Amino acid sequence: MRRIPVALAIVAMTGSASASDRTDVLAVVNRFMDGFNKGDTKAVLATCAAEAAIIDEFSPYVWYGEMACSDWADDFAADAKKNGITDPVVTLGKPRHVDVDGDRAYLVIPADYKFKVKGKPASERGSIFTVTLRKWPTGWYITGWAWAKH
Repeated sequence: MRRIPVALAIVAMTGSASASDRTDVLAVVNRFMDGFNKGDTKAVLATCAAEAAIIDEFSPYVWYGEMACSDWADDFAADAKKNGITDPVVTLGKPRHVDVDGDRAYLVIPADYKFKVKGKPASERGSIFTVTLRKWPTGWYITGWAWAKH
């Protein structure tokens, strides 16, 4: 009889994510990217937790705290304007990892980024988008992400 409580404790500690948790996590990341691709900052920000940490390929390269997502969005827009970047679209590939442990999730997914620089097509193929999420009573929210170009 002692084995059952120990086995249950081990399962509780290691986390047994349901398929619906994985689906929900992917849905949040897809909503984030759909908002980004449409230029809908409100949709992007709606996927972000109250506090987040972000690493991306343009200066200042790191954002964290309560304003991380909105500051990142403002800096992205400013960098795009400064460099003549328009029509940004990210296409996500098949996730390499979707790890869910209780109310925390970690996702690694390949991504391609297409855009125009001063009207000419450009792209970053084979980038990696790594995302962390946390689940609150109102759902999953992005707590951090890092973009690594290939």
